[in-house]
Amino acid sequence: MSVELTTLPNGFRIVSEYMPGLQSASLGVWVSAGGRHERSDQNGIAHFLEHMAFKGTKRRNALQIAEAIEDVGGFINAYTSRETTAYYVRVLQKDVPMAFDVISDIVLNSTFDPREVDIERGVILQEIGQSQDTPDDIIFDWLQEVSYPDQPFGRTILGPAERVENFNRDNLAEFVAQNYVPDQMILAAAGAVDHAELVRMAEKTFGYLPTSKGLVAQPALYKGGEHRVVKDLEQAHFALSLETNGYMSDDIYTGQVYAVALGGGMSSRLFQEAREKRGLCYTIYAQAGAYSDTGSLTIYSGTSGEDVAGLSELCIDELKRSADDMTAAELDRARNQMKAGLLMGLESPASRCERLARMVGIWGRVPDLEEVVGKIDAVTVQSVTDYAQRLCKKSAPSMALYGPVELTPAVEALAERLAA
Repeated sequence: MSVELTTLPNGFRIVSEYMPGLQSASLGVWVSAGGRHERSDQNGIAHFLEHMAFKGTKRRNALQIAEAIEDVGGFINAYTSRETTAYYVRVLQKDVPMAFDVISDIVLNSTFDPREVDIERGVILQEIGQSQDTPDDIIFDWLQEVSYPDQPFGRTILGPAERVENFNRDNLAEFVAQNYVPDQMILAAAGAVDHAELVRMAEKTFGYLPTSKGLVAQPALYKGGEHRVVKDLEQAHFALSLETNGYMSDDIYTGQVYAVALGGGMSSRLFQEAREKRGLCYTIYAQAGAYSDTGSLTIYSGTSGEDVAGLSELCIDELKRSADDMTAAELDRARNQMKAGLLMGLESPASRCERLARMVGIWGRVPDLEEVVGKIDAVTVQSVTDYAQRLCKKSAPSMALYGPVELTPAVEALAERLAA
């Protein structure tokens, strides 16, 4: 792995990995500014800003931004998460300088034309409406809210419609000034790229920015609770979570292996017990999520109103059982799934680019794949058992329900069942 990392004097970082044999490259700018960096009156503005980056700069209008990349067969996109906003492209090798110019232009020079703000406001309100009409989307927003109530980390990334309706150019510019600072930004690239050339371009484009520290996000405080919306739907949607450690914890790989064994595929415990043996649902899975100072183990399922109560209790029972009788064969399978997913994913420059940015943002370096695989292999039956036992005792669960869910036990009853 030929990973190179350079930090400019103002704190801006450039990380790249050359991949022999490729004729294309992925590159982008990752900004450590997301939903949890917003004040309550700013909720949704990080996502709004991501949209506005494509609506025009001092040098290009919205059509010219799209045409610059698509005229050469490239792809451009962005996303906003709780801790990060990313702007990225995929182009052929010869078009890397042009792609860098476009990405840096939309990050640094967006004009936030008031007319475009009003147009994009309508688009985002439609996105919010679509999310609210999609049960297996909105239920995770509710789960986050009850897990981390009354704090930035628990708020929806899209923001409430009433906030979005009032954002203006000054609000967007303020958030950029507070958070889009050199030591919060990473230029990542993978594929047919030259690190020295990337550094030269970054020095010219980002090197002049004054050294400045971004705002420190409010620490996440998990509390747990329940959000239940009874509605006449075809399916009952059920989501349950328990707090886990953040990605700086030594338990991070243990927790990921455990989540795969519990509900990461068709051979997992939850899938086999809930769907294959009992026919209680069509979809069920568990996943581990990690952030800088907290994390979660989340279980989701969609089922019938008649079955959701029994399914919720089954999930609790499987959590308890996994703390007692996880087998070596199950962990071998989970470890192999994780390693295969990691290695297969890194066959594309887009996945490698994303990994580079994430690793530098988290640890300030990019661990060798051998190091990561070694940590996955080091997870043992005993470490998973200890992890599962701590998890079941650590905190009360959070739960979100949507649909014909009136007969589902309250989260307090499920917590008692878990503790029994």
